[in-house]
Amino acid sequence: MATSSPDSLDQPSLAQSVKCPAAEGGSELLDGVKQGVLFGIAVLAVTLPLFRPLPVAPAAAAKPAVSVQAPRYANFGNEPASDEARQVANWVVTSGDNRKLFFVILDKINTKVFVFEPSGKLRSATPVLIGAARGDDSVDGIGGRPIAQVQPQERTTPAGRFLAEPGRNATGEDVVWVDYKAAVSMHRVRTLEPKERRLERLASPTTADNRISYGCINMPVAFFETVLKPAFNASYGVVYVLPEVKSLAEVFPAAHELAVKQGTVPAG
Repeated sequence: MATSSPDSLDQPSLAQSVKCPAAEGGSELLDGVKQGVLFGIAVLAVTLPLFRPLPVAPAAAAKPAVSVQAPRYANFGNEPASDEARQVANWVVTSGDNRKLFFVILDKINTKVFVFEPSGKLRSATPVLIGAARGDDSVDGIGGRPIAQVQPQERTTPAGRFLAEPGRNATGEDVVWVDYKAAVSMHRVRTLEPKERRLERLASPTTADNRISYGCINMPVAFFETVLKPAFNASYGVVYVLPEVKSLAEVFPAAHELAVKQGTVPAG
């Protein structure tokens, strides 16, 4: 059996005595990597705020589409009409203010009535006789007075919007009530007083002599029978009486606003 020399016992083993260059190099490399990582983290901590992306503004909420009602125009056909009559008629058909009922426009300045179908198509028009006095309001309580007590300055045809209906007056005559409380109606022309010449007034080309009534609207018999009465046959309708003293904007502000938007009248 081989014996170890004393010298061999005192020598370190091969693994202890031989230093591995690779192991030493790996340790140094690992230390370097660690230091590099730490240095990199420190650099990033300093520089990252400089490269922080700018905040992105939230997308603006989409505005709901505004529904703009397209303007419509009443169909007057070839019938001459004032600008005010057209403005009110256009507003009626655009807004649907007539609630799908027949409607009537009374132009007091031109003493003319227009009867429209619910769609806004003119059925017919006619000259009429109206209140003898200029004015756009009825006197309070006038509908309850006897005719003989109505003063000349009180014989006005009121302006405004009226829900009209067929009915009968105190004598049993069938009429279309415009303002029942004020005893204002549309009816056939009356010829009880020959000196008033109501038929001649209706037939004349001027409007100055069409002011004769106590406030009611007199129209030719044939027009009442064939145009107005069928339109109000056991049904309501809407009557728009244009002003003659007040402005259109005062009595029909919505119609005036629509006319301004359409550019048919200046603003203000």
